[in-house]
Amino acid sequence: MDSGIPATGALAATGAQTECYHCGLPQPRDVHYTIEIDGIERALCCAGCKAVAQIIVDHGLTSYYRHRSALPVREGTVPPAVRGLGAYDVPAVERALTRDAGNHGRTVALMLSGITCAACVWLIEQRIARLPGVLGIDINFATHRAQVRWDTRRTRLAAILEAIAALGYRADPYDCVRAEQARASERDGALARLFVAGFGMMQVMMYLVPVYLTNGEMTADIEQLMRIASLTLTLPVVLFAATPFFAGAWRDVRARHLGMDVPVALGIGAAFAASVAATLGGGGPVYYDSVTMFVFLLLAARYLEMTARARAAMTQEQLAQQAPAVAERYAAWPGSDLAEVVAAVSLRVGDYLRVRAGALIPVDGVVADGASEVDERLLTGESRPQPKRAGDAVTGGSLNVGNPLVIRVARVGADTVLAGVLRLLDRAAAEKPRIARVADAVAQWFVLALLVIAAIVAMVWYQLDAGRALWVTVAVLVVSCPCALSLATPAALAAANGALHAHGVLITRGNALESLARATHFVFDKTGTLTTGIMRLVGVIPLGGGTREQCLALAAALESGSGHPIARALAAAAPESPRYRCSDLNSSAGNGVAAMVEAKHVRLGAPQFVAALHGQPLPRELTFVADDVTTVALGDERGWIALFTLDDPVRPQARRVIRELVRMGKEVHLLSGDRPQIARHVAQALGIPAVQGGATPRDKLDYVQRLQRNGAVVAMVGDGINDVAGLAVAQVSIAMGCGTDIACGASDVILLAGRLDALLTAVRTAQGTLRVIHQNLAWAFAYNVVAVPLAACGYVTPLIAGAGMAASSLLVVANALRLLRPAPVRADATLAVPAIDAR
Repeated sequence: MDSGIPATGALAATGAQTECYHCGLPQPRDVHYTIEIDGIERALCCAGCKAVAQIIVDHGLTSYYRHRSALPVREGTVPPAVRGLGAYDVPAVERALTRDAGNHGRTVALMLSGITCAACVWLIEQRIARLPGVLGIDINFATHRAQVRWDTRRTRLAAILEAIAALGYRADPYDCVRAEQARASERDGALARLFVAGFGMMQVMMYLVPVYLTNGEMTADIEQLMRIASLTLTLPVVLFAATPFFAGAWRDVRARHLGMDVPVALGIGAAFAASVAATLGGGGPVYYDSVTMFVFLLLAARYLEMTARARAAMTQEQLAQQAPAVAERYAAWPGSDLAEVVAAVSLRVGDYLRVRAGALIPVDGVVADGASEVDERLLTGESRPQPKRAGDAVTGGSLNVGNPLVIRVARVGADTVLAGVLRLLDRAAAEKPRIARVADAVAQWFVLALLVIAAIVAMVWYQLDAGRALWVTVAVLVVSCPCALSLATPAALAAANGALHAHGVLITRGNALESLARATHFVFDKTGTLTTGIMRLVGVIPLGGGTREQCLALAAALESGSGHPIARALAAAAPESPRYRCSDLNSSAGNGVAAMVEAKHVRLGAPQFVAALHGQPLPRELTFVADDVTTVALGDERGWIALFTLDDPVRPQARRVIRELVRMGKEVHLLSGDRPQIARHVAQALGIPAVQGGATPRDKLDYVQRLQRNGAVVAMVGDGINDVAGLAVAQVSIAMGCGTDIACGASDVILLAGRLDALLTAVRTAQGTLRVIHQNLAWAFAYNVVAVPLAACGYVTPLIAGAGMAASSLLVVANALRLLRPAPVRADATLAVPAIDAR
C-alpha cells in the first residue's frame, strides 16, 4: 500500500488502514482519531491532524484530498516532517490556525520538536528570519514555542514549516493536546535512552573494575575478553542512547553552525573510536567506562532539565487546556430545555449554553439565568469563588462551583479573555530581554573558541605525552558548558512568569521583569488604581423642592445608558419609583449628560455645566461640601434641583503597598486627572509626598518624561485607558486588570484580579529574578574559567568532566526553579475589582 495518502479516497473502510489520511505517517496503535471524509471513516495519527482535517471538512474543502495526487508524499521522497504540510496553504486552514497581524501580515504560535540547547534556537531564528516575507520570529527555549510573523503576499505558512523541517526540526501550529503528546513522546524516548545508558554504564563498570583492581596482573586473554564484553555493552549506548548528540551535531554541521552537540559528539566519538581501535588492535587504554558514564550523565541532566522546563511552563499549559472541548447548547432557549453536546469551536455569539455545577465555562458570556459562584483562580490568581447572577459576565475557562447556569455566548475563539491571556503569555515568552540576547551571543562564540582550544590542547599534549593527548582533549571538549550561559536567563524568566501568573500577575513583555526590577520611581494614577474606582453615594442635597427619592430617580434616568462609575453609583442608590422617561439624551465628555424629561431640558454633571443651562449662580450649599468628595449637580431650565456628593474609597491594600515601596527605596508619585483637592487628600492619606491633580493625558506624558530626563527608571501604574500616554512612555507600564484590559494587552504587566498588593509580589519576584539571572551567569562564567584550564592541564578526567558539565547545567536550572515560590500576597488583602474611569 502507498505510504502516502490516497488521492481518490479509495482506501478501504475495512479497518486495514494504518496510516494517517492527512499526513501519511503511521497511526500509533493506541491512537484512535478518525474523521468522516466523503462518507468514509478515515484514520488520523494525532489531534493536530484531526484539527486541520476538521477545518478542511467544515469549510467544504474535501476536494483538497482528491486533487493532491501530484504531491510527493511517498516514503523516502519527502522527509516525514514535511509530509502533509500542503494543507496549511488552504486559506480556510491558514485563517483558522493563525491570527491577523494587519497590513497583509499573519502570526502563528508553533510548537517545536528536536530542540536540545539554546544553539538550536539561534539556528532556527537565524534561518527563518532570512526567509523572504518573514517579518519576525521569536522562540522561547524554556517552552519550545515560537511566534512567527510573515507577509502573506510573499510567503506561506507551509513554506516556513518546510524550512524548519529542512533544518532537522519539526514545527506544528500549537495545539495543547498535540503539545502534550509531543512532550510525552519526548519524555518516553528520553527515559528509554537513559535506561540503556544507565544499564550499559553499570555493566561496563562491572567488567572494568576487575581490570583496574588487578593493577596489570590480569592475563592478556582475560583482559581482552573484558574489553570485548565492554565494547559489546557500549555499542547500544553509543548507537542508541547517544543518538541525540550525534544527530544534533550533524544537523549543526549541515547548517554550518556550531552548537553544543558538536563538541559533545566529538568527545564521545573520539573516546569510543580510540577504545575500539585499542580493543581490536590489542593495545592501548580504553575509555568505555568514561563513554557510558558521560552519556548517562548528560542524558540525566537533559532529562531533569526537560522536567524543569515543563514545570516552569506548567501554568501556561494549564491555561491552554482550561477551556473545554465541548459544550451543552440549547436548541431554543428559553422556549425549550433541550440541549445538545457540540464542539466548543462551533459556538457562535448569541448561543445559549447550559453549564452544570462543577463544569468549566467553555467561552466568555453573560449569565442569562441562575445564580452561582465561579472559580477564576487559574485566570486571575484570585482564590475565592466570585458570585455570579443574571447579567454578570463570566470568563471562559473558569469553573462553575455552585449551581447550574444558563450562559449567553458573548465572545468566542480568539476574542475570548483566555485566548487574549495566552497571546500575551506567548508574546512575553518569545521576547528576549537584553541580558538574554547578550548571553546567547556569548554562547555562540564560546563553542567556536572551545573547539580552537581543544585543537591547540591536542597538538600540545601530543608533543608532551601522546598517551594522554586523547583523554585530555576529550576532557576539554566535555567539561565546558555554554548551555549554562544560555539557560541562565530563559530558565529564570520561565519560572518567574509561571509563579507570578499563579499569583494573579500577567507579564506580557519579555523585558518587563528586568525593567520592573530596576525601577526607581513608581507613578500611580488615582481612580481605579489607588482607589477602587467604584463610586459611592455619600449624600443628596435637594434644592428645588423635590424629595431625595425624586432627585435620585431623575438622576438615575439621565444616566441609564452610561457605564460611568458615577452613573452606576446613582443607579444603585435610586429607588424603584418614581420612574422618569428621557429622550434626546446627549453626553458631553468631561461635563455631564443632558436630556428632555417631561418636556423640560435637564442636565446632570459638573456644576458649571448645569449652571450654563439656567444661568443662575452656583448654590451656596457648595461651600459646605468637603474638598475630598466629588460633587455632581442636577438642574433644569428653571434652576437647581439637587447636589449629589460621591467618593471613591481608597483600596484597603493601598497604604501597605505605598509603605513597602518607600521602604524598598522607591520614590512614589500620584498623578491624577481628578480635582487637585481630591488628589492631595488621597496622597496625604496614603503618605505620598509628590502629587499632581487635574492632569491631562499630555500632562501625564510630560511628567513621566521629566522624571526620565533626571535619570529615573519609571514604572507607571494605571487603568490602561486614560493613562495611555504615560503608560506608553514609561519603562514599564502596569495596568489594573479587567477583561477588556487583558484583551487589548496594552501594558507590560497586568494585575489580573485588580489587587494592588499583587504589585509587591511582582516587584519582589522581578528583583529576585534579576538576582538569580546574575547568579546563574556568574556561575556559568566562573565554572568555565576554572574548568577549561584545569582540563587543558590534564587535571580533569573525561569522567569528571562529564559530571561537571551535567552538574553545571542542573545547578543553573535548579537555581531558577527557586523562583516558582514567590512571596505570596498577604491574607489580609481583599479583592477590589476596579471600574474603568473614563474621565
